[in-house]
Amino acid sequence: MNMTHSFALTRAAALDQLATVIPHVGRTYASSRNTDVGPGHSPTTTVLSPFLRRRLLLEEEVVAAALEEHGPDEAGKFVEEVFWRSYFKGHLETRPSIWSSYNEAVARGHEQLATQSGLRRIYEKAVTGRTGIDGFDDWAFELTENGWLHNHTRMWFASIWIFTLGLPWALGADFFLRHLVDGDPASNTLSWRWVAGLHTRGKAYAARTDNIHRYTDGRFRPQGLNEFPTAIEEDHHPGAANLPAADPLPKGDVALLLHLDDLYPESLPVGEARVARVGGLLAHAPGAVEHVRRADEQAMADALKRAGAHFRCDVGPAVEGWAGNLPTVTPWAPVGPSASALPSGCVRVRRLWDDLTWRRATRGYFQLKTAIPAILDEALAHR
Repeated sequence: MNMTHSFALTRAAALDQLATVIPHVGRTYASSRNTDVGPGHSPTTTVLSPFLRRRLLLEEEVVAAALEEHGPDEAGKFVEEVFWRSYFKGHLETRPSIWSSYNEAVARGHEQLATQSGLRRIYEKAVTGRTGIDGFDDWAFELTENGWLHNHTRMWFASIWIFTLGLPWALGADFFLRHLVDGDPASNTLSWRWVAGLHTRGKAYAARTDNIHRYTDGRFRPQGLNEFPTAIEEDHHPGAANLPAADPLPKGDVALLLHLDDLYPESLPVGEARVARVGGLLAHAPGAVEHVRRADEQAMADALKRAGAHFRCDVGPAVEGWAGNLPTVTPWAPVGPSASALPSGCVRVRRLWDDLTWRRATRGYFQLKTAIPAILDEALAHR
C-alpha cells in the first residue's frame, strides 16, 4: 500500500479507517498481524498509527470500539498494541535524556559518515536499497517511496541494519523518523533501542532467515544474516524521573496552541477556560521528507478547521504575536520535536489517558500490562 496517497490525514478519514478495521481486530488480527504480505495487498495491521501518532484518534476511543465489537478476550492482542504506544511515550517522558542522547548520537553518526568512506558506502547502499540483501533492499525502497513499513518488517530491518551491516542504530532510527508517515519519536527511538539491546539491556533482537521467509509468505529468504548478535552496550543506562505534574488551568479567555502530537482539540479538557483563538505549531521531525511534511500540514489544517468551528474563533499558524496578551494553553506534548518547539510559559493540559499510563511506564512493559484492566475502568468511565 502507498501510505502517502491511500487516504487523507484528517479526523474524518481516521474515523472511516477505524470503522473499516474494527471488525477485524479480534482473532483475525491476533493470528495474522505478524505477516507482511507486501505492497499492493490489504495490510494485516490496522494502519491506524498515522492517526494515533497525531491524535486524530484518541487511544481510548480506539480501544473502546475494539472492546465493544469483540470483547476483552478476542480484542486483547490489539488492545495491548495500543498500550505499547502509550508505554513508549511514558517511558521516554520519564527518561527524557534518552531523546537528547539519541539526537547527539545522530549527529555523531553523520560526522562518522563524513569522515569514514567505508561506513558512508554501506550507509548509502542501505538507504537506497543496494545492499544485495534479499528483502532488506525492497523494504528500503518501500519506506522511502511509500512512507510505510509493516511493524514486523521494521524489526527485521533494524536488526539487519545494526548487526549485519554494522551501521549505527541512531542513524537507522533517524532514517525511519524522517520517512515514516507514522513516525513517532517515542515508539521509533525506543523500538530501535529495543532491537539493539539497549532498552532491555543485553537482549538484542535477531532477524532470522526462516522467520523472514515464513512471515513474508515466502517472498524473501535473505542469506548471510547475523542471527546471533551481541547486544550493544552503553556506558550509562538512564534512570526514571518522576512524571511532571500537569499545569493548573486558567479561567477566562485563552489562546489554544495546537501541535502535531495532539490534533483533536474538540475533546481537550480545558476546564473553565474559554478558547478565544487557536494557533497551529508545525514542528516536523528533524529532516522530515516531503511526504511526511505534507501529512503533518494536512493534519494540522484539518485540526485548525475543526477547532475554529468548535470554539467559534479565529484560527491560523502560530506566528509571532498570534496569542496577543492571552494566556496560552496547549495539549501536553510528549518528549520530541513539538515539546522542544513549544514557547515557554504555555499551560500544558495532560489527558487522563496519559496520566494513567505514563506513570506506569517507568520500568518494563509488564508494569503497565498488569494495570490495563484498572486503567480501562477509569479511562473509559470518563469518555
